[in-house]
Amino acid sequence: MEQRFELFGNPVGGSFIKRLTMASKVINDSSLPAATYELVKIRASQINGCGYCTDMHTKDAAHAGETSVRLNLIAAWHEATVFTEAERAALALTEEATRIGDGRAVSDTVWQEVRKHYDDDQIAALIAAIAMINAWNRMNVIARTPAGSYVPGQWG
Repeated sequence: MEQRFELFGNPVGGSFIKRLTMASKVINDSSLPAATYELVKIRASQINGCGYCTDMHTKDAAHAGETSVRLNLIAAWHEATVFTEAERAALALTEEATRIGDGRAVSDTVWQEVRKHYDDDQIAALIAAIAMINAWNRMNVIARTPAGSYVPGQWG
């Protein structure tokens, strides 16, 4: 795949990316478990077909100690037994929220599971994380940012 646009090197794109990165600090500093945040980023990136973000977040998660078994099963989390109930609720919310453009909504059942496992600050962080990764995915898919060369920690 050939890159369509160098988003990171463009002054407007670079400025926007800097601000998105700063906004993500709120999520990083929240009480949402870091492993859950990575699972959310990976699952949304898989759904959106964003190779760049899938590459980045699977490598970052592995670097942070996530197991290859769990990383390999994220796309099939419904059938996997390696995720906690709280993680499963976050993954379900990620899937439904990422697919709202398909005429779907976040179901009451999924929302009840999220409420069962997360406090208000963690829910706010989850919602922000899902919105943030979907924005990143869209930018990278539109620009055709190539995947495969990311090195953990490369962006800070």
